[in-house]
Amino acid sequence: MRPLIAGNWKMHGTLLEAGALAEGVRAGAAGARAELLVCPPFPYLVPVGGALGADIALGGQDCHAREKGAHTGDVAAAMLQDVGATYVILGHSERRADHGETDAMVRSKAEAALAAGLVPIVCVGESEAQRLAGDAETVVTQQLDGSLPDGFAAAGGVVAYEPVWAIGTGRTPTEAEIAAIHAAIRANLEGRFGTPGGGLRILYGGSVKPGNAKAILALPHVDGALVGGASLAAADFLAIAAGVPDAA
Repeated sequence: MRPLIAGNWKMHGTLLEAGALAEGVRAGAAGARAELLVCPPFPYLVPVGGALGADIALGGQDCHAREKGAHTGDVAAAMLQDVGATYVILGHSERRADHGETDAMVRSKAEAALAAGLVPIVCVGESEAQRLAGDAETVVTQQLDGSLPDGFAAAGGVVAYEPVWAIGTGRTPTEAEIAAIHAAIRANLEGRFGTPGGGLRILYGGSVKPGNAKAILALPHVDGALVGGASLAAADFLAIAAGVPDAA
């Protein structure tokens, strides 16, 4: 499978900065071995999509579970698709923490994304307390069971493992810890979806940087990265993508 390197810009940047960043990514993307995806803030989707061109995918950072309605401040999956998005990030730990999103809510949003023709990137991950208690794999598999809808594999859905304690902190799990969780995720996907589950991409996220990306991307069952802060500099984002193994 072709690896996916996704940039989550979160709530950063001005319109001018977003355009310049998108142009920088596009300028350096030629010959990339990975599929590149950029997920800017909602107001910048259209100009960023135009600046990225046709070879770099565009995604949203969230969507509502309903198709439309009186949901002030929310964005429907079909609206994302209408402006050129092909992916949407769902269940990010910051959404789960800041907005109280449960697995059931994430699952409903993923169902809405699938109905609109978007590929959901469903995020899972444990807190530091859960890891120290030895519960990391249990927490992650429970999130998978609760968050992934039945049509997830058939639509080529993506799972992103992001240990909550590593996001934006500069800390990362050991390579062995990452490999263990990714293996557990793969086993869960294959157990639920059968053979198609073996072909779904599992991304690693959480303080991914040019300096550690190559080693992480070489691990078994790591099929790309969900990049936060390092995606805000085109050179760093492209350097992470350059770390994809030649054989991938």
